[in-house]
Amino acid sequence: MKAFVLPSYGSPLVLTDLDQPVPGDDEVLVRVRATSVQPYDWHFLRGEPYIARLMGGGPGLRLPRFRVLGADVAGHVEAVGKDVTEFRPGDEVYAMPKQGGFAEYVCVPESELAPKPKNVSFEEAAAVPMAACTALLALRDDGRVQPGDRVLVNGASGGVGTFAVQLARAFGAHVTGVCSARNVGLVRSLGADEVIDYTKEDFTRNGRRYELLLDIAGSRSGSACRRVLTRKATHVLVGGPPGRWFQPASHVFATLAAGSFVSQRMVVTQVVHCTETRRNLMTLTELIEGGEIHPVIDRIYPFADLPAAVGYQEEGHASGKVVISI
Repeated sequence: MKAFVLPSYGSPLVLTDLDQPVPGDDEVLVRVRATSVQPYDWHFLRGEPYIARLMGGGPGLRLPRFRVLGADVAGHVEAVGKDVTEFRPGDEVYAMPKQGGFAEYVCVPESELAPKPKNVSFEEAAAVPMAACTALLALRDDGRVQPGDRVLVNGASGGVGTFAVQLARAFGAHVTGVCSARNVGLVRSLGADEVIDYTKEDFTRNGRRYELLLDIAGSRSGSACRRVLTRKATHVLVGGPPGRWFQPASHVFATLAAGSFVSQRMVVTQVVHCTETRRNLMTLTELIEGGEIHPVIDRIYPFADLPAAVGYQEEGHASGKVVISI
């Protein structure tokens, strides 16, 4: 099979012929029809921040721990292991395998696989898993969002943010999105009740208060963000400013540490450690098929141009998701 392989940190991805994987007893072999690119991928591609190389589950100290990146896939079932009961060859599926999506085939545990929403293409489905699962966990589980809550989404126009705005609205919240001027119309079209252009207004100094802050961009310090929170509000961290050595880890740790001394809850969403991926994907499938949310795609690249797609996503200006069609 064809796959893009990472030889070393910071080197270009190389299109290579690899052996087609064989599914284990509880695994499904998926013929990948589309995948997507996100910050999670280029953290592993660069091996940054460097402190992550010392952490368990990180990218690896000197050499990449994962040769084939790609955390989102949509395609059809090619083969199944002997213990798989829910899927058959030919089924259209999508998943969040965390690694291995930048290839024509990938093996996925049955427990992490879900039927693809019937009303979207493979490309649209590939835009969903990691970004939408992150937004779902951040709002429903970590943020404990309730109908009528005032929710602020900082970073509302990116992959996670576009799903977060829609999900918060679906949960009955009053949603305010923070984005750049060029994305104000997009965020409003997704259901945001209010939109703040961060180039014109500092959302931490406008005097408004929220029950939940979903902080994807990490563009303000934890102390500044607390100014927009009600006394019993929740501050959910999803990301932070990029850096070579410590960021965004230092931003997250500093904000969480302050949580011990304030009345608000401070929590970080960790979608890669979630054990309910299939259940979450099924929830998202229901919402997509019900018309309550839909994926926003900035660009679709052919498989041969995957390195260019990674470069574009790393620039940080994509509105919604960057998708690869295979």
